[in-house]
This record gives sequence, structure tokens and C-alpha cells, in this order.
Amino acid sequence: MSDAAQPTIAEVRAAAEAVKAAIDRHLEAVSSPNAADDPAVTAAYEQLATAAIAYDQLLYEAYDEVTPFEIPGDEGPGGYHGPEQPEAISVLIRRDYHVVDPERLRAQAERLDESLTPGGAGAGGVNAAIGVLFGEYEPDEIAARSEEFGLEEADSTLWVAATEPTEPGEWLPEPFEHADPQLLICRFDVSEVYDDEDPDD
Repeated sequence: MSDAAQPTIAEVRAAAEAVKAAIDRHLEAVSSPNAADDPAVTAAYEQLATAAIAYDQLLYEAYDEVTPFEIPGDEGPGGYHGPEQPEAISVLIRRDYHVVDPERLRAQAERLDESLTPGGAGAGGVNAAIGVLFGEYEPDEIAARSEEFGLEEADSTLWVAATEPTEPGEWLPEPFEHADPQLLICRFDVSEVYDDEDPDD
């Protein structure tokens, strides 16, 4: 925690009560007979999101803890601007790895493609080995077996965003060009920066 003045227990408690009240208002709005077309549902949703974000921030400042909730659209200016019922979604994943054992990486690739062995027709370095491994295994399996492949997991993020249905192959030339934070339904980040701080630091 920083040296700045920390929130009091009363402030954190008040923020928690605000979340509880916002949940009640949201439930009342969505359970009304006209919920599908009622602007009160959107207003209650935004109030709940605002209250949850405020509580999460105060909780972190006071106790170095966070809630397990993801607030859709809180990563971009103005929040989520997509449809309430999207016709399609895009799942965008980025996983970073450190190549910590190039020899192990190449050995794993050579087991799959004998042409990578020294003197083989396709012999190459780390780049060739990476191409073989990612061509053979699904990204989830590589994540689960990263140490076995001489890789060390670094930061990762997963975005689920609203999108329009597309024709096969339509977006392949520029697959990440239209990653719009305002269409983000939820995101999940994994990073060492979120690990608990050492109490001795």
C-alpha cells in the first residue's frame, strides 16, 4: 500500500453497503415485467458497476485485497457501448512466454519433426522449433506444459468482446485491428503484478 491516507473501515463499509443497495435496485429493475425495454435496467446496471468499482478500489487501498468480480467495459472510456444481446462474440487471447531453455525447446520439436535434427533438411533454430510446437499442440496444452517445452509463462490476458457475425475468412487478413475496448464484455488478466505483496517488503 502507498503512504497516502488509507480509507477508513467506515468508508469501506459504506462502499460495501452501496454495492448491496445497488444489487437490490438492479434485481428489482431486471425482474420488472417491462425489463426488456426499461431504461431503468441500464441505469441500475451502471449504478451497480460504479458501486462495485468504488468498493473494489477502497478494498484494495485499505487491505490490499480485491473482489472476484469482473466489471464489463470498465477498461475503456465511457464503459461498454455494445449490444445487450450480441449476435456473436470474439475471444481475443494473448499469452506471453519467456524462452528459458532453448535446448529443451528444440529437443521437444525434434521429437515431432525429424527434419529439425542436426543435418536434417529442415534444421533450424528456436523459431523453427516454436513453429513446430505451436503447429502440433493447442495453445491451452502449451500453456499447461510450458515448463516441459522450455518456456516460462509471463503475463496473459483474455478478452471477450461483442461483435457482428462475419463471413468465413472475412477478418483473417487483419484479425486484431478492431479490438474495441468499448465492446468488451469481460476480461481476465494474469500477471505477477497482481500477486500479494511480500509483507516483509
